[in-house]
Amino acid sequence: MDKRKLLRISRFLGDEAVDSLWDRFVVVVGVGAVGSYSLEALARSGIGTFRLVDFDTVEYSNINRQLVALESTIGKRKVDVACSRIHDIERETKVQTLPVFVDESTIEQVFAPFEGKTPDLIVDAIDSVKSKCLLLSQAYARNIPVVSSMGAALRKDPSLVRTGDLMDTWGCPLAKQVRTNVRKQGVGKGIDVVFSPEVVEFTYGQDGRQKVLGSLPTLTGIFGLNLAHLALNRLLPTPMKGTASGKPRS
Repeated sequence: MDKRKLLRISRFLGDEAVDSLWDRFVVVVGVGAVGSYSLEALARSGIGTFRLVDFDTVEYSNINRQLVALESTIGKRKVDVACSRIHDIERETKVQTLPVFVDESTIEQVFAPFEGKTPDLIVDAIDSVKSKCLLLSQAYARNIPVVSSMGAALRKDPSLVRTGDLMDTWGCPLAKQVRTNVRKQGVGKGIDVVFSPEVVEFTYGQDGRQKVLGSLPTLTGIFGLNLAHLALNRLLPTPMKGTASGKPRS
């Protein structure tokens, strides 16, 4: 690792913090709208080892809000594009790509050791409610710290974006649904999330199915960067003062 790239971080947080982050193994699940911004910030913060989990490929409709989406990357796997981007930031960063959909058949791969390390933290930026609940409940059961993004789509007001414990969220339909589900799996406090209580209207097509939700690059980016900040606060040897963070379980 070339520490010149992290000079501003070491001057702010100290050399111990920089060395600690380089030793960390972070699993980022979902590298799309929110996840790509979160991953970018973590890579630029000097995380040394990543596992990237996402089954999807880049489409034109992704270009408005995903860092992996460019004219030159259309049709490519998101995890492969993200891996290349990380190595363009720091070539010595270790990256494993896992192009799978998270479900019961693949969940063990998400938590498996890599390069002799077990995951230090999970970053959840999954769209699927069922997959999100499975990931959160499994991380909680394994006592692996996890930070999670709730609904960023349809939000317009950046001033309403909040961070806090999943069990203390309000006003976000996705957070309510996830909270209700994971409680049934024995999950309690200890999962930090990014959410917004902004009131949104969901629209449905003639077949009764929910239409594809619109989203802004500004709001998804804010969600992703807040998510990365929560992750850093969990990973640093000394949490940053003034940063809201859920308390680890005893």
